[in-house]
Amino acid sequence: MQKVGLDDTYEGNTEVDAEVVKTEVGKKTYYVDEVDEDKRPFRALLDVGCRATTTGCRIFGALKGAADGGLDIPHNHKRFPGYDRDSKEYDADMHRERIFGGHVGEYMEYLEEEDNTKFKEQFAKYIEEEIEPDGLEELYESVHAAIREDPSPPEKKPFTPDKSYKRKSKLTHAERKAAVAAKKAAKNEELEADDE
Repeated sequence: MQKVGLDDTYEGNTEVDAEVVKTEVGKKTYYVDEVDEDKRPFRALLDVGCRATTTGCRIFGALKGAADGGLDIPHNHKRFPGYDRDSKEYDADMHRERIFGGHVGEYMEYLEEEDNTKFKEQFAKYIEEEIEPDGLEELYESVHAAIREDPSPPEKKPFTPDKSYKRKSKLTHAERKAAVAAKKAAKNEELEADDE
């Protein structure tokens, strides 16, 4: 959004409440809060490729994050977590809980009670940072706030290859033949020793 100069016009959903936002202008539907008269929102299309598009799939989490970031991505709430096919209702609170890692917190608590060694192994970084299962929502909120403050990716160090590693040079045809002959001779000697 910064690159195309739309980050000030379409700031996205500042309050993460998991509601689906859409605006109709004329006969066209835009998936943003408000549509500016001068500049239309940046439209992107989700291409899932070969991924399975089951309800609650991670790809739809990425879609929701991008849509909350201000991109105009045509979508439907029927694939978000919290949608019940039988009652045809969307529970935004359930989706919000999932956005803020409620399911991860529940799994952390479950593992801590059932299999403490697996818990310590799987959540070692969380334990190291002293992150509790009920503190995940605060952590995710702080991450969302930091992204809103500065959405540009962190600068990466330039890649410098390791020059100390050297590949072995290829053997010549004569060297390969000699190696095969040596292996054959060693195997023949081994077989003769077994026969005796």
